[in-house]
Amino acid sequence: MKSLKVYHILTLLSLTATSIAVPYYAQLGCNDTCGNVRIPYPFGIGANCSLNEWYAIDCNSSTPYLSAINHLEVLSVDLGNQTITLNTPKITHCQNQVQSKSQTTSVNLVNSPFLYSKSHNKFVIEGCGNALILDQGSALTGCSTTCLNDSVVDDNNCLGVTCSQTTIPYNLKQYSVNLTQSRDGACGSAFLIDDMSYVKRQSMSANNTFVPVSLTWTLSEGDIERVNCCYEEAVLSRVKFDLGNNTSVYSWKCVEWRPVEGNTYLSFGCEVLEECITCNDNGGSCKYEKIRDGYAMTSEWNFTCGDIIDLDRYNSRSKSSMGVILGVSISMGSLLLTATIYALYKVIKKTIARRRRKRFFKRNGGLLLTQQEEADPSLVDKTILFTSRELEKATDYYNENRVLGRGGQGTVYKGMLVDGRIVAVKKSKVVDESQLEQFINEVVVLSQVNHRNVVKLLGCCLETEVPLLVSEFISNGTLYDRIHDETHEFPISLNMRLQIATEVAGALAYLHSATSIPIYHRDIKTTNILLDDKFRAKVSDFGTSRLVSIDQTHLTTLVKGTFGYLDPEYFQSSQFTEKSDVYSFGVVLVELLTGEKPISLTRFGEHRSLATYFMLAMEEGRAMSIFDAMVIKEGSRDELTKIANIAMRCLNLNGKYRPTMKEVASELETIRTSHDPSTVQTNIRPAVYGEELSVVTYSESSSTFLSFDNMSG
Repeated sequence: MKSLKVYHILTLLSLTATSIAVPYYAQLGCNDTCGNVRIPYPFGIGANCSLNEWYAIDCNSSTPYLSAINHLEVLSVDLGNQTITLNTPKITHCQNQVQSKSQTTSVNLVNSPFLYSKSHNKFVIEGCGNALILDQGSALTGCSTTCLNDSVVDDNNCLGVTCSQTTIPYNLKQYSVNLTQSRDGACGSAFLIDDMSYVKRQSMSANNTFVPVSLTWTLSEGDIERVNCCYEEAVLSRVKFDLGNNTSVYSWKCVEWRPVEGNTYLSFGCEVLEECITCNDNGGSCKYEKIRDGYAMTSEWNFTCGDIIDLDRYNSRSKSSMGVILGVSISMGSLLLTATIYALYKVIKKTIARRRRKRFFKRNGGLLLTQQEEADPSLVDKTILFTSRELEKATDYYNENRVLGRGGQGTVYKGMLVDGRIVAVKKSKVVDESQLEQFINEVVVLSQVNHRNVVKLLGCCLETEVPLLVSEFISNGTLYDRIHDETHEFPISLNMRLQIATEVAGALAYLHSATSIPIYHRDIKTTNILLDDKFRAKVSDFGTSRLVSIDQTHLTTLVKGTFGYLDPEYFQSSQFTEKSDVYSFGVVLVELLTGEKPISLTRFGEHRSLATYFMLAMEEGRAMSIFDAMVIKEGSRDELTKIANIAMRCLNLNGKYRPTMKEVASELETIRTSHDPSTVQTNIRPAVYGEELSVVTYSESSSTFLSFDNMSG
């Protein structure tokens, strides 16, 4: 049994070594040429050799044909430019009548993964007259020619005399050509043609009924399941093709980062050019460009190694090096075998890790994020995708000493990126597919928010077992800790509380009314309000937020939020509105005024809820008994009355009677700017709540509230 295992390992080593040493273009067991044309994967000759039926090639009498597109002849396939060049019909028109017209439609590429390439084709008219290329009936571009008896025709140019050319502004799926002749008995042609094929007019005689045209081929999300880019030499990159009218098509491409031979769309299909490796090893600067021959790029490269390399010395040194390598290989065979096994192990390990990251990316909502970007192009490039290795190093492999906090949705770690930035890394709990939309929603929401009192999202990582969010680090912890932790050396002043309340209200007003689509936070609480080094408020944790169309509410089947801050109206109806955020803010404002927790185990019955406790105290005229001592000491009667009544209005059980966050922010800003900690006002001023008038009486000697008296309006 052991000998059989060793045999399998040696066989696998042999196959792998062969595949790396000899680059290949087609899948194993498939032919890669038909006649003189190379057919690389994702195209393929025969059954199970191509990516899908669109890329199937029929090799008939040593001539390749693309079966899915009218069985047109294939001239070349260019992996680098992601194009396939086909022989397509040329549109020709001959008439004895002046100003006669004809209109012909091109080969239809709608519903296929192919496009008429904007960058690799030109539109040409030959003859006497003019031609228009139409896209869905609208003129896209056109050419005109002149035919004068004394004109001298230059066969090497196409500049308007019996021949004219132009480009197309964007990629097409289908087009029509409207050809008009301006001379009796004349014949004319109009056609798209691969730009490298039309070198001399005389080479495209009127007898030719087909012309070469380059089509761009695209790969969808489903296609990349069967594509593995050449290991360590190419990466899967997302590309965009313009279709006009503000529409586009996204595709994927295996992009090589240095010259290789073989197929970058196969995991072991390519090999780095030895010339460039030698150039780099000898201290030269390897410069290279691919040679174009006819319709497509060849597998040959033009390259230079810089002036510091003496080619004669290089050739002699290469010969001596080969002798040394051969001798060492023979004498150290066993060592090389061990090294090969180790190298294979590393390759397999990296391949497994790469596929694992790819699987996590999809499972953690990567495709959902891609769909969000495709649906809203303004989201593209707004979110940075961090790698798992970056964040592991940043958080010291998620060391427990780096934990900033734990919540219902995950754990937050403090980290430092390689550029020195301090960040907060939010690591979600065990992946639940039902919560993926919630996580991606948080990414989308925060990527659109730009406000000084909202935590800035820096990026995310989707290639780990659980998804991660990376945001700016806020140094002074949460507002909850600042209010309720009695170990702080300096108590939080009324002025600071007013500043925090005003900033939070301003941030919520921005989310509700200043963004392109209103954003409802849905979980406003003091633990989701962070304080920076200057004690400025930063609203955080948008995991349950929603983008909501204007004048619409959000109806849910599952009520989400935190008890103590949860809007009773939302709890009963499951209908979340902007006024639900207003209620939660009201609880935060009362928490700032009283220093009490939103739910207290020391109080009983309905008094356990801070909101209810506060409202009853206001109605019974004993609010001073629950206000924080610092608030009573520093606040005047008039401004505390105003703040208390703002909180009462926010906590109104009927949402339609609550103010908007914009109104709350404006009122708090007025109170904050007029607040003077050194003076105490003594005039009595009424405070309105609903249809009741609350009057606060004040004792000048004790500087405390005596009562809240309710009087009918």
